[in-house]
Amino acid sequence: MKKRIVAALLCVSMVGLMLMGCAGTRDDGTIKVGITIQNLSNAYWAGVMGKLEQEMEARGWEYTIVGCDNNAGTQVGQVENFIISGCDLIMVHPADAQSVEGICSEAMEADIKVMCWDDPMENTTANWVLDNTELGREIGKTASEFINEHYTKDEKAQVTVIGYPSTKVLLERADGIKEGLEENCEDNYEIIAEVDGLEAPEAQTNVETVMSAHPDANVFVGVCAGAMIGSNEALLAEFGKGKIPENYGVITTDVTLQQLDSLKAGNEAVRAIVGFEGSNEDTAKACADMFERILSGDDFSSGKNIYRAIGPITPDNVDQILKGM
Repeated sequence: MKKRIVAALLCVSMVGLMLMGCAGTRDDGTIKVGITIQNLSNAYWAGVMGKLEQEMEARGWEYTIVGCDNNAGTQVGQVENFIISGCDLIMVHPADAQSVEGICSEAMEADIKVMCWDDPMENTTANWVLDNTELGREIGKTASEFINEHYTKDEKAQVTVIGYPSTKVLLERADGIKEGLEENCEDNYEIIAEVDGLEAPEAQTNVETVMSAHPDANVFVGVCAGAMIGSNEALLAEFGKGKIPENYGVITTDVTLQQLDSLKAGNEAVRAIVGFEGSNEDTAKACADMFERILSGDDFSSGKNIYRAIGPITPDNVDQILKGM
């Protein structure tokens, strides 16, 4: 069975992708799925998509997975290719949800099922979404537990928020983090900086800049895996493994093997991760189960926004999550 993950940076013509991707109408009943996500180089997405491949192969489906490199125009073209090539289901993780509403409407007019991952879009069969503000609040709440343990109103935590405000869902997460801190901290913190950090190298550079300007910066909260990995690397460079003070901490979301290994190690700056579903395997299975519901004609008329469960990963449950990575 054909399968592939196609990187967004690979230049593929319309004709080429039509030949490579979903092959068109089948007589054998094979299900064909087209998936476009923001960025396949992101560690979280690479891990989940690898497990989702396994789930789809186990079901005997054909599939194509592409990344749009956070470019909405590229993503519109990818969805158009999936329509032309006759996919049964298209999953979109939008670079910009508004930009893909029109092409997703065309897919539905062609009797193709459409699922959005992350945004409550209009022109879809169902949306598999996080309440990103609530996710942010949970990150803020989890960070507050760490802050309340180590800091007082006389010795406040010096907090850096690592976000990516040009992406709507990540802005919602960052705003939620600040709300969660405000709701759960005991007047024992102050936000000293807000920086970008979608990918780890950018986060590391920006955190190093913050630490240079604010030598007492000690708690780093963020919206994604890159924020955690980059912050942790910056602190390891500053102090060394096993030498990071116990009142320094990094708390973000997403679940990658590197994050979990750092949490389990116990001698790095990662203190907790707010995840969804659990491991990559758990997330991929939940996503494939959503595909099954949509393809079987499940009725979403009572509400097509299906919300995902969230919860903290700590040293107490990290081993269970690692089993599914």
